[in-house]
Amino acid sequence: MRKIINDPVHGFITIDDELIYHIISHPYFQRLRRIKQMALAYLVYPGAVHTRLHHALGAYHLMHCAVVELRQKGIEITDKEEQAVKIAILLHDIGHGPFSHALEHAIVDVKHESLSVLIMQKLAEELHQTGVIEKDGLQTTIEIFKGIYSKKFLHQLVSSQLDVDRMDYLARDSFFTGVSEGVIGYDRIIKMLTVVNDELVVEEKGIHSIEKFLIARRLMYWQVYLHKTVLSSELMLVNLLKRAKYLVKQGKHLFATPSLQYFLHHDFEMSDFTSHPSCLTHFLELDDFDVVSAVKVWAHHEDRVLADLSSRLLHRNLFKVKFLQDESEANIMQMKRKVQELGAFSEDELPYYFIEDTTSSSTYNAGNEMIRILYKSGEIRDISKVENTLISEGLLVPIKKHYICFFRN
Repeated sequence: MRKIINDPVHGFITIDDELIYHIISHPYFQRLRRIKQMALAYLVYPGAVHTRLHHALGAYHLMHCAVVELRQKGIEITDKEEQAVKIAILLHDIGHGPFSHALEHAIVDVKHESLSVLIMQKLAEELHQTGVIEKDGLQTTIEIFKGIYSKKFLHQLVSSQLDVDRMDYLARDSFFTGVSEGVIGYDRIIKMLTVVNDELVVEEKGIHSIEKFLIARRLMYWQVYLHKTVLSSELMLVNLLKRAKYLVKQGKHLFATPSLQYFLHHDFEMSDFTSHPSCLTHFLELDDFDVVSAVKVWAHHEDRVLADLSSRLLHRNLFKVKFLQDESEANIMQMKRKVQELGAFSEDELPYYFIEDTTSSSTYNAGNEMIRILYKSGEIRDISKVENTLISEGLLVPIKKHYICFFRN
């Protein structure tokens, strides 16, 4: 069998594996069509409405290109391993809930990577029951995803500081937002990949492409992912759901789809997903539409906080975000009281309208899955140790920004 998908970023993507086609066709994967890749970033960049499914297919395509390149350089990758690593990247985001990272701990306080493993296991059971695969047919995929498979470089292709996941989302998010600073030479980076001592390395000729990749990632974080308006909208959505959960615990009735109702009424941890099968079943029915439909109804709720936050988010009447320099606690408290007076908020309502927190981003972490450069002499160096590169000491230190997000009339 052979299927072709026309992707706006990479062109034609070929699906020529029957098991992979079954996985793409499965409802668990198709659910990703209903989860936006960049959550609420479309409120700033109107074109940023692409989905997790777009990204998963794009990352799959880049993984195919990487496997072809490594095999041409004599790196042994069996057909079974090729299939497994392609499925691993295809399903790497399968555990995301509504609005991706924005609500990762608001609806369910569990990391999406942990949920991805559970969903892979559940998917394997269902595919086995229908005769598509043998029992434990996705075990190699799960081992690669978790980083416990014998060939470490396969996991690095899925998850590291230079993985095909990052290559695709930078290229894709840049394309859909129109922010050219995120454009990277992913095709050249893949051409420069090889493996030494079971570690993924980059040939010396690819140094400048790696520099561009890291700088592009830094610029995209501060210009797009952590843009003040994006930050504001996501904080408002989180607070909105906090208010909804608070009201439900007070015995108030709220409109919600059955699956959203399930999570509004309960607080779940990872252990709940493993001990209660219905928990994962409800999660797999959640997507952006559950939240959006609820917010539209909640905008007319009798609770003034829930109604106000819902209405503001729907009509893009957002809070202001201010990054703080050397503000004293006294000044911050003064601003907080000013907001309280302006909105006539009670002490219980104020936390929904005044948020103080810190956000951070790091360009490169020299101690975590390092990007290694292979010289013609055979020497291997970490990219941060290469002379005359743009990756200076300043780029190795995470940037932290203290901010307040507050109501404005």
